[in-house]
Amino acid sequence: MLPPISHRIAQELACRPNQVDATIQLLDDGATVPFIARYRKEVTGGLDDTQLRTLDERLRYLRELEDRRVTVIASVEEQGKLSPELKAQLLEADNKQRLEDLYLPYKPKRRTRAQIAREAGLQPLADGLLADPAQTPEDVAQRYVDPEQGVADVKAALDGARAILMEQFGEHAALLGELRDHLLQQGVVKTTLVEGKAEEGAKFSDYFAYDEKLSAMPSHRILAVLRGRNEGVLNLALLLPEELDASVRPAGPNVCEMKIARCFGIENQGRPADKWLSDTVRLAWRARIFLSLESELVGQLRDKAELDAIRVFAHNLKDLLLAAPAGPRATMGLDPGLRTGVKVAVVDATGKLVDTATIYPHEPRRDWDRSLAVLAALASKHKVELIAIGNGTASRETDKLAADLIRLQPEQRLTKLVVSEAGASVYSASELAAREFPDLDVSLRGAVSIARRLQDPLAELVKIDPKSIGVGQYQHDVNQGELARSLDAVVEDCVNAVGVDVNTASAALLARVSGLSGTLAANIVQYRDANGAFANRAALLKVPRLGEKTYEQAAGFLRVMNGDNPLDASAVHPEAYPVVEKIIAQVQKDVRTLIGDSAYLKKLDARTYTDERFGLPTVKDILAELEKPGRDPRPEFRTASFADGVEDLKDLRPDMVLEGVVTNVTNFGAFVDIGVHQDGLVHISALSTRFVKDPREVVKAGDVVKVKVLEVDLKRKRVALTMRMGDSARDHAASEPAKVPASRAQQRATERQPETQGAMAAALAGLKLRK
Repeated sequence: MLPPISHRIAQELACRPNQVDATIQLLDDGATVPFIARYRKEVTGGLDDTQLRTLDERLRYLRELEDRRVTVIASVEEQGKLSPELKAQLLEADNKQRLEDLYLPYKPKRRTRAQIAREAGLQPLADGLLADPAQTPEDVAQRYVDPEQGVADVKAALDGARAILMEQFGEHAALLGELRDHLLQQGVVKTTLVEGKAEEGAKFSDYFAYDEKLSAMPSHRILAVLRGRNEGVLNLALLLPEELDASVRPAGPNVCEMKIARCFGIENQGRPADKWLSDTVRLAWRARIFLSLESELVGQLRDKAELDAIRVFAHNLKDLLLAAPAGPRATMGLDPGLRTGVKVAVVDATGKLVDTATIYPHEPRRDWDRSLAVLAALASKHKVELIAIGNGTASRETDKLAADLIRLQPEQRLTKLVVSEAGASVYSASELAAREFPDLDVSLRGAVSIARRLQDPLAELVKIDPKSIGVGQYQHDVNQGELARSLDAVVEDCVNAVGVDVNTASAALLARVSGLSGTLAANIVQYRDANGAFANRAALLKVPRLGEKTYEQAAGFLRVMNGDNPLDASAVHPEAYPVVEKIIAQVQKDVRTLIGDSAYLKKLDARTYTDERFGLPTVKDILAELEKPGRDPRPEFRTASFADGVEDLKDLRPDMVLEGVVTNVTNFGAFVDIGVHQDGLVHISALSTRFVKDPREVVKAGDVVKVKVLEVDLKRKRVALTMRMGDSARDHAASEPAKVPASRAQQRATERQPETQGAMAAALAGLKLRK
C-alpha cells in the first residue's frame, strides 16, 4: 500500500509531511501560492514559492492518479477478475504508466483476433504448446479444427493460438516495464531525409543522417527532430543498437525478443514446438509490443521535452517580466514603418497617452526634416526623456532619426532605446486595447505599448498573452494548456513579487494579483473611477463582490501610495498591523518616523514581538519591510550600446567585439541581440571559461553582455558568438568539425531563430513573436 499523498510529496520536496498537509489545506481553501509563500510561512514551515509550485503540480498529478486508480479497480471488479494479488498491485502502482500496464489485460477493447480465437476454443491449444514444446504443433492443432467455430484448418488453429500468445506476451505488466526500460536506456533515435525534401527542409540538414541514444537526447534536439517529422522532412525511427546498421542484421533474436522468451520459459532446444514459439515471440515483439512501446516512448520523449521547453520559457518570461523598469519618465514610443510611416505616441510619467502623430521619414516619401521637426516639437512640449523604438521593419533607420533628434536637442538629454515590438500588434487589436483607447487607430496603439513597456515592462506585458512574448524554445510545438498554466503562474508570481499600486494599475495588472479575478479587477477600476483614489486598503472592502476572503488574499500585494496609513504602501499585510503597533508602542516612535530608519530597525530583536499568531519568520519579514517599504525586487535600469555602422549581418566581421542584450536563454546557450535584426547564439560551451551545466547560471534574459563574433553564416542567417574574449574565430573554425561527430547534429542547428530581430533595451530584451 502506498503512503498518503502528503508523505510522497514530502519525500520529493525533502520536507515534513505536516508541512505538505498544511499547504494542501491552504490550497484547498482557495489560497494562492504567492499568498502562502509570503504570508503563511509559519503554517508551511517556510516552503518557498518554487517548492509550493512543485507541490501544487505534484498534488494535481497524484490526485489524478488516485482518481484513475479508483476507476480501474472498479472496472476490474465489475468484470469479476479482481484477485487480492491484482488489487494489491493496483494499489501499489506509484505512477500512471504502471497503473495502465496492470490494467491493460482487463481494459475493455474491441474484439481482437485473440479474443475471437478464445471464443473459438483455442486457448487450450495456446496454453498446451507453451507448456509442452515437445508436442508437434500441427498434430495438436488438428484436434481443434472446427469449421462451425470458424477454425477451418490446422493453419487457422495455429494462427489463432499464436494471436492468443502474442496478446498474452504484450499484456504482461512486469515484462512491459522491463522492455520499456531497456528501450529507454539503450534505444537509439535515427532520422533520415524524406526523399525529395532536401531543399524544402534545409533548416533540418543536420538531421538528414543523424542518430543519438534516446536517453542522451536533450529537449531541443528532441523537439527539432519531431518538428522535422511533423513537417514531412524527416523519417524518424527508434532502433536497438544492434539494428542501427541496416547492412548488418543480427542472425538470432534481439535482446528484447530474448527477454520475452525468458519471461515465458521459451528456449530453442530443437523440440517440435520450439521454432513455432520462437516465431511467435519474434512476431509479438515486432508486430505488437515494439510498435506500442515505440509510440509510447516517442510520446514520453515529446512530453519530457515539452516540459523542459516550458520550463525554459517560464524562466525567460520571469526574467523578462522582472526586467528593470525605466521608471516614471515621459516617453516617446516610435513604431517604425516604411510606406505606412512611423507611428508616434507620447506618454507622460504615469503612462497616460498625451499625444500622437504619424511621420514619413523613410521610403517612399523620405520626409526626414519635417519628421525631425514633428518629433522635436513633441519632445519639447511634453518634456520627453526617453525614446522607445520598436525593433521591426525600418527599426535601424528610425534609430538614426532618433539619433539626429538627440543631436538637435542636446539640452533635453534624450535617451533612445530600441525595444521589441513582440506582442504589440496582438495588444493593439485586442478587446482590452479597444476599451483603453476606443478612439485611437490600431496602429497608434502599438506605439503606446512600445513606450509603456519601456517605462514598466511588467505593467504593460501583462496585457499580452504570455505565449505571444516569444522567449521560449519551440513554444508553438508544446502542449498549449500546460504552457498557458505555467506561464500564468510565472506572471502571477512576478506581479505579486513586485506589488501593484491600486490607484494607478490597469485592470489587466490587477487581475494578476493574488485572489483577484478579471471581474473583480474591473470592479476595482470602476469603483476607483467613480469614487476617486483609494485612501487606504480597508476601502477595498467597499468594492462590489470583494469580500473578506479575497481581501485577505489580495491586500498585502496592493499598495496605496500617500494614503491614510503609511503601512498601506508596504508589503506588510493588514492582518499583521497589530505587530507594527506593538513595535511602535514599545519603541515609542511614530510609524512614519520608524519606517525607513534602517539603523534603528536592525537593532530590534524580532523574537520580542512574536506571539501565537505571528511567528519569527513573519516578524522578520515585517522588520525588513519597514526598513525599505514597498521595495522593488527588480534590478536597476541600464541599456546596451550598439556599435555604429553595424546594422546588418553583412556588417559583421570575425573577432569583432560588440555589446548586446540577452534575448533568450535555452538549454544549449543564449541568444544575444547585437543590433543586426538577427540574434546571435552564444553556445553553452562559449558562455564562460568554466564548465556551465545550465546557461541560466551565467546569463538571463535582459542582461547586457559583451560578445565576440566567431562565425557568420549569411545563407542560413546564423551568427556564432562567444562571451570568452580569449576565443578566436580562427580557432573556432578549426575546432568545429572535431567538436561534433558527423552523425550528430550541432546543438544549435535547427533551433528556430527569430525571423525579425533588432536592437533591444535591457528592460525589454528578448521579446520575439515567432511566426
